[in-house]
Amino acid sequence: MIVKNFELERLKSTKIKKILFYGENEGYKNQIINNFFIKKFADNFEKYEENQVLNNYEDFFSSLLNKSFFEKDKLIIINRASDKILRIIEEILSKNINDVTIIVNSGALESRSKLRKFFEKEVNTICVPFYSDENKTLISLAHSFLNERKISLSQEMINIIVERSSGDRQNLHNELIKLENYQKNGQKITIEHVLKISNLAQNYSVSELVDNCLCKNLKKTIKILNENNYSSDDCILILRTLLIKAKRLLKIKESLNNNINIEQAILYFKPPIFWKDKGFVKKQTSLWTLENIQKLIYKINNIELLSKKNNISSLFIVSDFILESAQ
Repeated sequence: MIVKNFELERLKSTKIKKILFYGENEGYKNQIINNFFIKKFADNFEKYEENQVLNNYEDFFSSLLNKSFFEKDKLIIINRASDKILRIIEEILSKNINDVTIIVNSGALESRSKLRKFFEKEVNTICVPFYSDENKTLISLAHSFLNERKISLSQEMINIIVERSSGDRQNLHNELIKLENYQKNGQKITIEHVLKISNLAQNYSVSELVDNCLCKNLKKTIKILNENNYSSDDCILILRTLLIKAKRLLKIKESLNNNINIEQAILYFKPPIFWKDKGFVKKQTSLWTLENIQKLIYKINNIELLSKKNNISSLFIVSDFILESAQ
């Protein structure tokens, strides 16, 4: 059963205890989980990562089945879930474990996701999509926050903060808290302070940096590097992400030589490529030759060794390499 965002109040009174939350809006998901569920179950809840459940299958089921006679209903939250968790959910339903509320928390799921389809169609499950917040919603939330704390910001400043929240109310809240703390020091907030204190516009991730690098989008790559406060500790993550995506690109290019078109190559690629990444992958495939990808992978390995030997200057080494690859 599907429950839309405007129907979320139904979750407070629902008797259905197997619920899937999916989508990129982690702030909104956390808000609903905290306000509707964790408060209700007080201290009687447990959180797991999907791999913890999959790697400790027997222990997980033992904790579900071997409840104390005096124990009330409890809440279990499984984070970072994917289609791999589906067999566990099916088994829970088949065993009629009804005194435990289970929230499966996942990122973006395509319409063909088995996990999503299952929760949408089953009578005894609920599926709730959490899409990015619209700017109108975020502006309203910002005004409420500022009014409650009697903080005065211009609309231009609010618009900048909203833009930098990347459609997620948790990001917005974090940025507003920074400004609140700054004002507590007796400082008057100006637009320059907003630009300096708040984080990267669009909250760019390492993955997006790498995608734009491989898309040869030099302007945006420079912008991401300039606006992110990367440290030397991030260098290996950046290089490993670049290596993974370069190897994926290499496999796709190799499959194109077998009379498979780009759409088929992306569709049948394992692990699956999410819809939001398909545009990047198509462009990257058109820009990189098989030979150049092979050279890039070789260079990545050399740059990683070089950055490890020169930890102090590793950020400069990696940044220069990213810019060179984006040209």
